[in-house]
Amino acid sequence: MPLATPRTSTAPAAPATAPGAPPRPSAVAAFHSVSAATTVLLALVAIGAAIHEPVLIPPLAASAALVHSAPTLPLAQPRGVVVGHLIGAACGYAVLTALGGSAWAAAVAAGLTLALLTLARTPHSPAVATAVVIVLQAPAPARFVPLLFGSTVLLVLTGYAGSRIRRTAPRYPAYWW
Repeated sequence: MPLATPRTSTAPAAPATAPGAPPRPSAVAAFHSVSAATTVLLALVAIGAAIHEPVLIPPLAASAALVHSAPTLPLAQPRGVVVGHLIGAACGYAVLTALGGSAWAAAVAAGLTLALLTLARTPHSPAVATAVVIVLQAPAPARFVPLLFGSTVLLVLTGYAGSRIRRTAPRYPAYWW
């Protein structure tokens, strides 16, 4: 009787952990990311109050959440944050000029922004919302775009600084460009 040879499996190995929700952050890590995001958002409100111009818009709050709570994701990297919002603004103003300000036009601006972000390899979902805000609210570009740019740079800089305050925090950014 011949000896049996061991069977080798060509099936992929099972993942070390079951897929599902990410691990819960430590209390210190959660406090650090939440307080950093809240601080930068309060700074945007303070800047807006000082210049009598709304600076905090919902997409920037979403960007702050990504930068401070998920700093290693491609969506949180500086290129996506800064360039993504500028692409969203450009699409928003282009669609606003071409189609006017309506929910239909805002949906077109969102789709166009997503397409350009994908082509530019600059993922940042909050930038899609920036295009929608522009179409629906029609802010003056000469005031809005510089404030948007400055706000995104501030988000990136606070992400950089915040990741260096706590030694065990993931380093931000994972890449600059």
